[in-house]
Parts: sequence; C-alpha cells; structure tokens
Amino acid sequence: MRFCAMSGLAGALLTCGLLAADLPPAFPEDPLAQLERTCFQTGQGWSPNGNLRSDVAIVYGIDPGLGGRIRTWRDRGYRIHVMTGVSWGNYQDYLYGRFDGVNHEDEAQTDREGRKISHGGDVYYMCPGENYGRFLCVGVQRALDAGVDAIHLEEPEFWVRGGYSEGFKRAWRAHYLEDWQPPHSSADAQWRASKLKYFLYRRALQQVFDYVQDWNRRTGKRVRCYVPSHSLLNYAHWRIVSPESSLGQLNGCDGYIAQVWTGTSRTPNLFRGKLKERTFETAFLEYGSMQDLVRSTGRTVWYLNDPIEDNPDHDWEDYRTNWESTLVASLLQPDVWQYEVAPWPERVFGGRYPKKGNPREREPIPPAYAAELQTVFNALNDLRQTSVRWDCGTEGLGILVSDSLMFQRGDPAPSDPHLSHVYGLALPLLKRGMPVAPVVIENITSPDSLKNFAVLLLSYHGQKPMSEEAHRPLADWVRAGGVLVVWDDDSDPYNRVREWWNTEGRQYATPRIHLFEQLGLAGGVESPAPAEDAPRAVGKGAVLWRRENPARAAASAEGDSNVIASVKAATSKSPRQWRETNYLVLERGPYVVAAGLDESVGGAPKTLRGRFVNLFDPDLKVRLEVTLDPGSRWFLLDLDKVTPPAPAVLASACKTLPAASAASVADPRCWHVEGVAGTPAIVLLHAANAPKTVTLAGQQLDDWSWDPDQRLLWIRFSNTSSPRALAVEF
Repeated sequence: MRFCAMSGLAGALLTCGLLAADLPPAFPEDPLAQLERTCFQTGQGWSPNGNLRSDVAIVYGIDPGLGGRIRTWRDRGYRIHVMTGVSWGNYQDYLYGRFDGVNHEDEAQTDREGRKISHGGDVYYMCPGENYGRFLCVGVQRALDAGVDAIHLEEPEFWVRGGYSEGFKRAWRAHYLEDWQPPHSSADAQWRASKLKYFLYRRALQQVFDYVQDWNRRTGKRVRCYVPSHSLLNYAHWRIVSPESSLGQLNGCDGYIAQVWTGTSRTPNLFRGKLKERTFETAFLEYGSMQDLVRSTGRTVWYLNDPIEDNPDHDWEDYRTNWESTLVASLLQPDVWQYEVAPWPERVFGGRYPKKGNPREREPIPPAYAAELQTVFNALNDLRQTSVRWDCGTEGLGILVSDSLMFQRGDPAPSDPHLSHVYGLALPLLKRGMPVAPVVIENITSPDSLKNFAVLLLSYHGQKPMSEEAHRPLADWVRAGGVLVVWDDDSDPYNRVREWWNTEGRQYATPRIHLFEQLGLAGGVESPAPAEDAPRAVGKGAVLWRRENPARAAASAEGDSNVIASVKAATSKSPRQWRETNYLVLERGPYVVAAGLDESVGGAPKTLRGRFVNLFDPDLKVRLEVTLDPGSRWFLLDLDKVTPPAPAVLASACKTLPAASAASVADPRCWHVEGVAGTPAIVLLHAANAPKTVTLAGQQLDDWSWDPDQRLLWIRFSNTSSPRALAVEF
C-alpha cells in the first residue's frame, strides 16, 4: 500500500533494541500457523498496538535495521516474512551512485514537463535499469540472512504520465531498436511506452526471483517470493502500469497479495449515468480479478483488507462502513481463504482520526470497533471451508479483461476516464445479484480456466489481447457450448497500433476480426448490424455481437437495460437459468456472507432465518432473523452448523488457543488468550452447562453470561498483549 511513513521506519530502528530487551513471553505455537492463513505488515518492531496474533508478521523494509525488527516479532512467536517496495523506497544508495559507482537519477520516472515523480522528497518512483534488480537483491539478502520464510516485492508501478526520463529513452532504444517517441505523440507511442514499462518491472522482479532461487539451491532452503499488487482494475483506473498477471508466469513467483481496500474501491464509477462511490461493488470486481490468478495459475493469493485507509481525514464510522463492505466483497470470492488483515496495524489501534461532526477533534479507535476487528481477524483463520453454496442471481457469468487495460490510459487518446468499458458491462449484472467474475485474457490459455463459465462478455474497447494465443481456447470454449457476448463497434483508435494482428504478414483491421475468424464467423458478421441483437450458433455455443462502445452503457438507464437484454438473450442459449436478486449470499461451511444491494431490482429484501451470530457485532448476540436491506453487509456464523461435542470457542475478540493438559492432550476447558492491549475482549463458547467458575490468569472473572436455551457462554475481559490462561470449570 502507498502509506509507509519513512520517519516511522527510522523511529522503529531506534526502539527495536528496547522492545527486544523487554518483550512479553511468546504466545504458544499454533499448529495451524504453518498454513499462513492470516498476516499483517508493519514497519515497526513489536508493540502492543501491532499485536494482532495473525499467523505471519510481514516486516517492512530491507534497510540495515531489518534484523532487529524481525527479532522482536519472531521472539513473540510469529512466522516472519519481509516486504519491500519495488518501484520506490529509501534507495538513495542506488540513486546517487553509491551502489555501483553510477549516478542513476536519470532513472527516476519523469513526466512530460521534466518533473520527477516522487513518493515524497527524493524517494522517486524508478524506471528500473538493468542494475536496479541487482540493487534490490542486496537488501533482499538481509532478509535471507535473517531466516525469513518469504519475501514480498511490493507494487511494481510505472505511472502512465511517466516515460520521459533519459533512463526510459535508453531502455526504449535498447528494447525497440528505434528512437524514443514521446508517449503522448500518438496512440502507437503510448501503447509501446506502456508495454515497455510492463517489461521493465517484470525484468527487475525476475532478477530478484532468480537471486532467491539461486540462494535456495545453494542453501537447501525454500524461501518464497510474492508480489503485493493492486488489482488490474484499480491500476488501469488510476493510470498505472504494472506487470500484473504476467508475474504468475515467471519462474520463482509464488503468488500475490491482492491490495484491495477502501482507498482503491471507493474510486467513483458510472452506473445508470450516476458517478459515485460504489465501494462494495468495485471491491467485488477488484478481488474477483485477483481470484482469477488463483483459479487460472494455482498461485497463492492473500486478500488485503484495511480497517482504515491511507487518507487520514475520514471518521471512524466511515472507515468501519467501508471496511465491512470490502471485507464482505473479499469473502464472496470462495477460491481464496488467506487474508492480510491489516497493513500498518499500529495506525489502526494507536492512531487518532477525526471525530464525526467535529473533524478538528481527533479520537482513538472506538472500543466496539476494536472488538469487532479482532473478532473478524480470528474468524478469518477458519475460512478454508470445502462446503460452498450460493444464493444469488445467475451464476457462471464472466467479463474478459486484459492487462492491456493499463496501456490505453494516456494521451493522445485515453480510454474512458471512469473505466466504463468494464464497469458498464459488469455493474448491470452485479447490481442484479449475479456474481460476475473478471477473467484475465492472458490466463485463459491455462487448462480448464473457462470450465465454470456459461456466458462471457468481451470488448476490445480500452484493451487489446496481448497475443493471438487466447483466441484459440476462447473459440474452443464457444464451440463446446459457451456463449460469448461481444460489445464492440471497432472504433477504438488503439486498433491501429503496431501489434500482432497487423504485423508479420497479418492484415487484420482489429483483433476482433481475428477472433471471429477463429470462430468461423469471418463473413457475414462484418455486414451492417441487424435491427436487433441475435445470438449466432457456433458449434454447441453461440456468439452475440452488439456494435457499440460499452462505455455508453454506463451513461444511462437505457444502457443498463441494453446490457441486461443482451446477456439475457445469451443466457437463453446456455444451460443456466436467468435469475435476478437484490442480494448476494454465499455459505462457506458454517459462515454466511451476505450483502443487500442498492440500485438493484425491486421486491422485498431477503430475510434469513435461523440462529446466527453477526461477527460484525462486538457483543456477538444471537439473531433469529437477518434482513438483507439495501446496502447492508453481513458476516454471520450459523450456529445450527456448529455442534461441537465439548465446550469450544465459536468466536472471540482475541486470539484463543486450547491449552495443553499435563498429559499433552488439549483441555477443552482452558485456553491461551491474547490480543491488542487495552481493547475489549469477548469469547463466545458453546457450553451445554453453566460454568461453576471462570478464571483469567488465575483470577476469578465475574463478567460472563450463559444462555441455557442457546447453550452459549459469553466471557468478557480486557485484552493484554501477553498470553494468559482462560479457564472454565463446569
């Protein structure tokens, strides 16, 4: 994420020694921590405000103080990863020639006015030259020497407005064997500049991956490499180029952290002509594009959630509402079960933010929100569930997106500023309760990548396929029974850039024509459009072509209706039944994830009936009914699906781990507990009988309640950042 206080890192270096000298004892080892279910990132040594008790602490920075910060977290019982920025950081040794004797200031990303693009001061976004990856390896070696389990190379980013530095001009000449062209001078130059930016960061990362792989071979270790990255949709929306899905094809890349949070997802978009924040829907599509990386490549993906965001000027209610929306959006992606629960936890539990109604006054985190967060953090450790069931609108719908969404965002012919060529097709479906999934074109060459889809939407407005390789499996999928909806009028000026469809003997005016040729539709489909859209049979499937820029669909209610009419016609040619809902509900084992949708279809809101505990409720009360009102978000535990045979923890606003008895057998009446110091803790137990006594660290607790009808026991106390024994005698 963009926030990383350089001064904070420096301060952390000063305090590491003190922390290390006076740390609480380590929390007992969790045998499931090796799954690395949850993690957080921090630029500081251990502190009570950062003590989230996730499986992994990702320690930020590759400076000389890294080893000291790592020790404070390892000594508290955390698994250790390290993260560092790829495109920016305190890399002045490289910048000013202290690394290799060559001044590299001309590799700072530079805009057309000659201004260096900075993250603050002389912390510049870099145009990575050939030695840049080698420089990163020096810092990465510090992490390897410290015995970390994994390294995260964060945010390889090249701004679209960059591409004017002398370093970039040299890279252009070396890569294209031609003179540099100002990116804004033509669509072709902008496209080629973006492709080069894409390549340069992929090359730098491969250098680091190769270095770590070589170290693994020499030492017999297995240190993994991951890339924390914003979603493709966000990078395109914010006008940034990143290697994105191509990293999954690189040797030594083990996966990603999907950096989706309130700050990315509240970026406004158009629907029915209204431009506004749609945090939940945007997050759903952002996370969905990263889920495709798991589905198609088998790599690991953690989903990031942030309880606040980089902007420090919102109030706690705003942070909480948007966090719940992004969290629910992430939980509605059933292929992912690993989570980064917070970046920079110290700014969440130790920061002060504007008070609602009085922004000049700042206040710390409300106790209820602190309890809610920790309840959810601990529940996320249990999301690796094999039983999954949807209650929603039509399933099996996807929208094809390409990494080249990032290539058409600059002058002289930028694509729609609100990314409406994507959202104009996706939001009409999602708003009707259909869990439409982004499908990355570059990944559909992977076996079975399209097997769960019945209908796919495609436009080459705002994007182009980066090779012809994707067209063959897409055509095969149609012939096997899939239905493809093409929404394109061939007017995008980027159809004329120098690319595979019009070079080396090919003379296709657009990549769409090549696709239709693969489908056997090269003849009549280029004739004038019929009065109405009509699917055309291709093998067992069909193709529907609407000659229109999809960005227009986002501009009006009529456009929304047109998208639905086309997809409904396409779905009629598939085995799927058309269904519209004003909600999304996903069951993941005993957990129910639900969202009531606004700007949706009419009808009464759906009501869930049963016995539920709302994990967003800091009191963990039992609810017999839950109504999915428009805009509501729910993360529920279905009590009827958890029937433990003995007293067991169902939910808790602290880390709980069964304590071992003298016979080394887990004692269901005693647990180790620990949390963020000074925050309220609540532990919900399944308990058939009332307790005789409840003790914490040997001291009697009186703040508990037992419901004989529900067979539930609530125990309340204040968290400490050191392990204590919670014992219940029945």
